[in-house]
Amino acid sequence: MYGLVNQAVQGMVIAGFGEDVWDRIKRDAGVDLEAFISMESYDDSITYSLVKSGSAILNMPPEAILRAFGEYWVLETAAEGYPELMQAAGSTLSEFIGNLDQLHSRVLMTFPELRPPSFKCKEVNPGELSVTYISDRVGLEPMVVGLIEGLGKHFKTPVEVSMVNTSAEPSAPAEFLVRYGATERPE
Repeated sequence: MYGLVNQAVQGMVIAGFGEDVWDRIKRDAGVDLEAFISMESYDDSITYSLVKSGSAILNMPPEAILRAFGEYWVLETAAEGYPELMQAAGSTLSEFIGNLDQLHSRVLMTFPELRPPSFKCKEVNPGELSVTYISDRVGLEPMVVGLIEGLGKHFKTPVEVSMVNTSAEPSAPAEFLVRYGATERPE
């Protein structure tokens, strides 16, 4: 993953728990770097180690950390660092989710080694989307939940995300049901 991701992990930890906790997580993860360079590609194992160490030190399940990071990514990293990209991807939650693959195509121009996930989005009922997520990275589905919840906050749209199925294999699809807005839902 690019250093930008690890910088965001650092920012989230420092904002929520302080610099000392970040230093402990980094040390426990065996990360001996002063700083991450945003445009440099780092081995995925570094990010996974930071999550694992954060889980132990913060006494939080890794899924909770990934979910919080997904929301942080949307509301802080993307919104603050890439507002034009965020704006170009859509003006509503459903439009934005439907355009995630195009957004990643634009990001590839800046980050040529990026291995972005793919998202397929289909409206199943008014106010309900089926979102299929495919990534060569395993175990990041909780981060997708946080991303979508962050998008709900970004667009000031109530959102409820349910995992329909997860994937234990690289590049196998995971599926989410996203309910959004104030529409009445069938029971």
